[in-house]
Amino acid sequence: MMISVVGGDPAPPEVLAQAEALGRELARRGCTIVCGGRGGVMEAVCRGARAEGGHTIGILPGTDRRDMNPYVEFPILTGMGYARNVIVALSGEAVIAVDGSHGTLSEIAHALQHGVPVIGLDTWRFSHEGADDRAIIRASDPQDAVEKAIAAAARPDGRPQTGARPGPSGRRP
Repeated sequence: MMISVVGGDPAPPEVLAQAEALGRELARRGCTIVCGGRGGVMEAVCRGARAEGGHTIGILPGTDRRDMNPYVEFPILTGMGYARNVIVALSGEAVIAVDGSHGTLSEIAHALQHGVPVIGLDTWRFSHEGADDRAIIRASDPQDAVEKAIAAAARPDGRPQTGARPGPSGRRP
């Protein structure tokens, strides 16, 4: 199973620790990580995965392998800049968003627009007309994020069996 992990670069130390733990847990579960291949959360999740013998794919924005973090096992050079975010978001069977800024926000949006389940670990929150949009499945810690991502990816409707519901429109995007 391939799981995309998106998040900020740079990121605070506590976020990097979460991302590394996330990478370790994904690798223990046999998941291959897809990410943007650069620093911050991307580097931390790859470092964690490689420490456990897991596999990592970096979808890089440019054309120079020197821009990838040292833990990317399989680099994919796109020359597409931030447009590569679409590839990152759609390559995984689920997306785990950790922290992040506007690039992470775009990856979340692309995933949701295409029906890819998104698990949020201390990341963006959305509201619509004063109601919390539940499109992002919330996780409490890295292990919970991995469990929810694997469960959501394995179900035909993309939702884990934990009672998470679609957004305020009542349907999946």
